[in-house]
Amino acid sequence: MAPADRRHRHLNMFPGDRTAAGIAFTRRTLADWHLTDPAACTDALLVAAELLANAAQHTPGPERLDIDLGPAGLTLAVTDPSTDIPRPGALRPDTPHGHGLVIVDRLALAWGHRPTPTGKTVWALLPARATDSSGRREHPRGVRRGGPERRRDGRAGARRG
Repeated sequence: MAPADRRHRHLNMFPGDRTAAGIAFTRRTLADWHLTDPAACTDALLVAAELLANAAQHTPGPERLDIDLGPAGLTLAVTDPSTDIPRPGALRPDTPHGHGLVIVDRLALAWGHRPTPTGKTVWALLPARATDSSGRREHPRGVRRGGPERRRDGRAGARRG
């Protein structure tokens, strides 16, 4: 992917079923950008769903979904009006909920949050493989197989130590 191929889309969200709207928007964007690897698309949709559901459950609701495709991969970012810092819970397979950020942590190369003037944005970086016009898969530049170390605490940057 050439630097000129960097892409961005966003969806401003309004009251209603924001999670379903965000998932549909993500699915359309992946298809429009020819990101057709089934496993990568499933991971991206699952991460989008978890970020949106967390914002819906723990805040007044998601306000914006940003999707960026660049040299490092695919970034999904959900903005909400809460300043509360997201923290992954302990993995408890015997409970039906509470796994959102654990799932994000397992699937993402990196994830974190950043403050906004009215709340915060929670983001996740995923590997992305586009299909070029010949049908061959392109791997984003700068992404090593296995990706960089990810932080378990959700803060930006790679984990050290």
